[in-house]
Amino acid sequence: MRAWLAIALLIAACDAPREPIAPSTPPIDPSLEPWSDAWLDAHATRYLDDARARRDALEASLTNPENLYSQTRLAAYGRERSGWDVLPVWSPRVRRIDAEVAVAMARGETPAIDERVAPLWAGTRPTTHDAWIALGERVFFELPLRTEPFWDRAIRDAEHGASVGVERAPDGSVPGLVLTRDVEGRTGVGITCALCHSARDASGAIVAGRARRTLDYGRVRIDFYEARGAAIDPHTRARWESWGPGRADVLEDVADLPIAIPDLWGLRHQRLLTQAGTLRHATPLALAIRQETQYVQANHHRTRPPRELMWALVAYLESLEAPAAPAYVGATRDRERGALVFARECGRCHANAVGSGDLVPIDEIGTDAELATGRARGTGGYRPAPLVRVADAAPYLHHGVVPTLESLLDPAREEPGHRFGMELDDDELGLLIAYLRSR
Repeated sequence: MRAWLAIALLIAACDAPREPIAPSTPPIDPSLEPWSDAWLDAHATRYLDDARARRDALEASLTNPENLYSQTRLAAYGRERSGWDVLPVWSPRVRRIDAEVAVAMARGETPAIDERVAPLWAGTRPTTHDAWIALGERVFFELPLRTEPFWDRAIRDAEHGASVGVERAPDGSVPGLVLTRDVEGRTGVGITCALCHSARDASGAIVAGRARRTLDYGRVRIDFYEARGAAIDPHTRARWESWGPGRADVLEDVADLPIAIPDLWGLRHQRLLTQAGTLRHATPLALAIRQETQYVQANHHRTRPPRELMWALVAYLESLEAPAAPAYVGATRDRERGALVFARECGRCHANAVGSGDLVPIDEIGTDAELATGRARGTGGYRPAPLVRVADAAPYLHHGVVPTLESLLDPAREEPGHRFGMELDDDELGLLIAYLRSR
């Protein structure tokens, strides 16, 4: 209720004609190849220094301007002299939870986050693409979206942490969790992008961009309250239990809509962002504004992050590519036949370089419609799921309810929707699944 009241007051306070803002940066050089590094870099000053460009990019990015996600941002973002633009900038002091910090916390200690700990960013803008990416990697692993007390025990008790998906890197560090001092000056555990979007591979190495499908966001909340003897409302408990590993409900809505955590590879090939295609990704400003406003909302509209950190995060995210595809198991001729089956059965929707594509109307895709038609981020359809490393991306569909590729293409599947490819004979079905496993 408190979050809804804050949004209502924010919208009411900002419900005035937008001040005229003159553009302050030149247009992008048309000779630059779209989505090249140079083209991405050319957009930096537009995001960092041009309020009109940010506002225009926001408006252009909203697939459905009427949903809650859009309305909240239209009311509060890119207004220059009101709304979120005038919030104080917060560059937190953080310590990554390396092996030394993890061991100290296991002993019951909490290392201090005081003036001796430097802020994440010293205030100097990078001047090269590689330097932006390097800063963005730090943001990905170190900038806290917010503090969450649920994860403290998961660090102090490694066995409990493993049970809820807190992973340890080979060097003993805990990616995705940091110690930080919040805006009130209290030291606590903060969550970063890497908590949901980095995971170990078969060798144990941490892979940035891989969805943390072992992460059980609902269970860690239940365990937190139970450990303190606090009562949990039965409806809330059932809601958290229903999420299961690899899913979470993070939407601005009263409905319970757990969404599968996605991989983040190949974003520069995507023209839509989020499972419901909430945002058009026409320029990197769309992703930068998405990240900036996510941080604002996560901190309850009290602060905004330095835009330099958001641009660095964009540069890093746009650079992420998937690990090499596994070798095809079978004859070259069979892979070619599988590719033809894919082109015929799947290629119309899964059409771009990462196997995603344009929005598919809900009436056509037929999967659970609540996200696609809901007031939170509904657009009337779903973005086709990317197919990069799709064999490792189970469970499938936007809400993560189909456990295997075989069950996704099984005509006996009870979960509704995505009926494509279900009428194939056994030979073609086998060829298609083998081809998908090699992507």
